[in-house]
Amino acid sequence: MIDTLDRISRALTKALTLLAGLMLVAMMLLACANMVSRAVWLPIQGTFELMGFLGAVTTAFALAFAQLNKSHISVGILMKHLPRPVRRLLDALTSLISCAFFALIGSETAQWAGYLVNTGELSETLRIAYHPFVFATAAGCLLMAFVLLVDTLKTVTGRTEH
Repeated sequence: MIDTLDRISRALTKALTLLAGLMLVAMMLLACANMVSRAVWLPIQGTFELMGFLGAVTTAFALAFAQLNKSHISVGILMKHLPRPVRRLLDALTSLISCAFFALIGSETAQWAGYLVNTGELSETLRIAYHPFVFATAAGCLLMAFVLLVDTLKTVTGRTEH
C-alpha cells in the first residue's frame, strides 16, 4: 500500500513540477516581453499582477518536488548523535506535523478560493478572476501534505532513512 501511495505521490509531483517549469518559462517570456515593450513603446499591462499569480503557483507546485528530493533545509546537528530509533521517531513526528501544517494551509487556501468564486472577486489591474491561481496554490500545498504523509508512513515502517 505504501508503495502505491509513493508511486501516486511521485506521479502527481512529476506532473505539477512539469507545470511549474512551464509557468516559470511563461514568467520569463512575460518579463522579457515587458522589458522590450517598455523600451520600445509601453509596458504590458498587468505584468506585475500576472508575475505574482504565476510565481505563487510555481512555488506551490515545486514544494512536493523539493520534498521528494530532500532539498528543503534540515538541521541535523543534534540528530546525528541520537540513537537510530529516536531519529526515526523524530523524523516521523516532524513529517507528520509538517503534513498537518500543509494540509491546513491547503484546506484554508481552497476555502478562500471558494469564497473568491462566490463573491466573483476580480484582480485589480486586469480585472480577471484569480481564483484558479488560488485553487492551484491550494493543490500544491495539499500535494505537499500528501508527500509528507507518505514520508511519515515510510519512516514509521522503516522503508526509508532520512
